[in-house]
Amino acid sequence: MPLLSLKRLLFCLCLCVINLPGFAAEMPGPDDVLIASSLIAATESPSSGSTTTLAIYMEPQGEWHGYWKQPGDVGLPATFTWHLPDGVSVGDPAYPLPQTLLIEGLMNHVYEHPYALLVDLTLDSDLPDGTALPIRVDMQYLACRYDACVPERASLETTLHVGDGHQSSDVTARFASWRQALPRPLAAPASFSVDGERLRLRVPLPASVAIEDPHLFSATKGAIDNAAPQRVERRGDELILETRVGDAVPDTFVATLKLSDSLGLDIDAKRGGPTSATDNNLSVILIALAGAVAGGLLLNLMPCVFPILSLKAMSLARSGVSPAIARRDAVAYTCGVVLVCVLLGAVLLVLRAGGAQVGWAFQLQNAGVILALMLVTTAIAFNLAGLFELASIDAGAKLTTQSGAAGAFWTGVLAAFIATPCSGPFMAAALGAALVLPSAAAMLVFAGLGLGIALPFLLLGFIPALQRRLPKPGPWMATLRRLLAVPMFLTALALLWVLSQQVLASTLVASLGCAMLLAFGLWMTGLRQQKLKPKAWLPASLALILALGLGWSQVSGQTAPTSDVQQRAFNEQQLAQLRADKVPVFLYFTADWCITCKVNEQVAINREATAQAFAAAKVEMMRGDWTNGDPVITSFLERHGRSGVPLYLWYGVGEAEPRLLPQILGPDSLLELVQQ
Repeated sequence: MPLLSLKRLLFCLCLCVINLPGFAAEMPGPDDVLIASSLIAATESPSSGSTTTLAIYMEPQGEWHGYWKQPGDVGLPATFTWHLPDGVSVGDPAYPLPQTLLIEGLMNHVYEHPYALLVDLTLDSDLPDGTALPIRVDMQYLACRYDACVPERASLETTLHVGDGHQSSDVTARFASWRQALPRPLAAPASFSVDGERLRLRVPLPASVAIEDPHLFSATKGAIDNAAPQRVERRGDELILETRVGDAVPDTFVATLKLSDSLGLDIDAKRGGPTSATDNNLSVILIALAGAVAGGLLLNLMPCVFPILSLKAMSLARSGVSPAIARRDAVAYTCGVVLVCVLLGAVLLVLRAGGAQVGWAFQLQNAGVILALMLVTTAIAFNLAGLFELASIDAGAKLTTQSGAAGAFWTGVLAAFIATPCSGPFMAAALGAALVLPSAAAMLVFAGLGLGIALPFLLLGFIPALQRRLPKPGPWMATLRRLLAVPMFLTALALLWVLSQQVLASTLVASLGCAMLLAFGLWMTGLRQQKLKPKAWLPASLALILALGLGWSQVSGQTAPTSDVQQRAFNEQQLAQLRADKVPVFLYFTADWCITCKVNEQVAINREATAQAFAAAKVEMMRGDWTNGDPVITSFLERHGRSGVPLYLWYGVGEAEPRLLPQILGPDSLLELVQQ
């Protein structure tokens, strides 16, 4: 007989002896309830065709405890017999994260404190309003303590009525806390291998996720030795757990991995080699990489990038530029763009590994960075307007080989830094995936974003046929250059507006003064350039240093001023209450530095027609502001596969999951949702 089975037998014999009459003084009386239980409904008036939740609330008394769905080496799981009316069905109970209890070398998976088992209850769509729904469940379960186990029975009843699904705030809060105690499903597959008596489990888990006293609870009996020590190590974005195999290891098993006392993951593990998780991630990496390249390519249409790209393209149209120089400039420009994207991505991953709740474009949540960007775009705009000459982005400058490569590189650096703050089509999903991929794969995605931004100029540099299609040089180039100053001035103005949302009015005035100081220095530099004076850059350099120093001293440490908003502010509890009350909700997340967000708000959201349609249909609009970085919003975005804004969600009445809307909204996009 196996040693573990012998231990179980002896344990059961001990329990039987303890239950003999001679030990009656040690045992509870026949009327004592060792684990109190009750049946609670999330709503007493669920609507037809909907799914609501029942909670079987268990309260162990004193030193007694209940058991998880797989009790471990001893004990029994609870059994349920449901008595339901026609048109009603229930699912399997969902168990919260259990605790470990080791007694005489036998591992128990238990609950020593009050806990709730959640059961989904589904109603058919043809049930008329007012129909009474008597619900009863007969339970058998085991109540144990260190020296005894007592089987108990309970019959729990409640009566619901088909109605509007109204739910009280107290009940909503209780169910929210119970759902919080449930393990989260791990979307990525886990794998395991067996080597002799050792089982090695590999779980994809971002390195930024903190763990404390982890433990694996196997829901498949016989997969592992429950009482054996478990050794856990982290290798990048992977958690590896080793323990002793059980007496019947299947090819697949399900388990709950406890990461901390308040966080667990439900995993499905399949037998496979050490590289199985990597193989499964390969398709995700390739899709994320393609999305990053496509998203970067579309960023070239932004008003702050398009003028720079246009000037670089015109520089290839100059007469006398050899194919070799064109390729050199294209490579240098690409290197600058990719370097900035990779560096920003690396900083983002390091901050997240340190516990910071940040996402893409995190740098624009700092007023000092916004001020620096505003000053840089102001300088570029004045350069395009002809106030002074800047060789690295001057389409008509006569560059030497060395300065041309350096100029192209720094132009790429500049283009990337001012292009990456906002997400666009394809980018959001790609960067959201990058944050949960292994670090090396994430860096590849960030590099792909840079490649997408640089791709148009890279193709022009390496394909002579495209160069020949460019217009011939002429006086029109000077005129176009002046026209391209307009979108750069608008970009500087937009950054100034973003800054106004984060600082006080007096600081905003000081920032305008810094911009004027920089403009004066650039004008002085332009005059010295016209007179061919040496050290022509001295006035501009001094003005830039003074503007940055004075401006940074003004904006550092400030927080955004509060302002009234027309929509309801984002709140997850209010969102849950609105959904429980069968109220349709349009939820959107925005940031003042996100150009795509502001265009969508102007075109589709902040319209009188939209407001009237929402009011007529009683649609609630909820707005999440991510301008200054909100950890709660960051977490919500990640749960929906996003690392940045915008994100638009439509919660229809009776729909279990929200509808994910496109990142580009048309004028009638929201009106069509209301009509549906």
